[in-house]
Amino acid sequence: VQLQASGGGLVQAGGSMRLSCAVSGSIFGIYDMGWFRQAPGKERELVAVITWGGSPNYADSVKGRFTISKDNAKNTVYLQMNGLKPEDTAVYYCNVKPIVPGQETYWGQGTQVTVSS
Repeated sequence: VQLQASGGGLVQAGGSMRLSCAVSGSIFGIYDMGWFRQAPGKERELVAVITWGGSPNYADSVKGRFTISKDNAKNTVYLQMNGLKPEDTAVYYCNVKPIVPGQETYWGQGTQVTVSS
């Protein structure tokens, strides 16, 4: 299983950016898909997750600004980020978490998002 993230870069505060993560390979069973981020000197934190059934959940820090979505046909998860702030600067990682216990969680390689003030 491989996760290929794309869409990062440099944007001014208040701007928008869309991240994509394409999943290839076979995953046993159903799974949730999510985005995490890690800023320098900080731990990796959850940004948003979307369940197999399509229900989204967000970190309080991004509610109302970020939207997670997925395209099942393309096996791709997206993160639309609006109203970006300098504190959103981080490496963003996508992940796939199978629901079946004992299955491996898969991670993408990370994409840098930098928000300038």
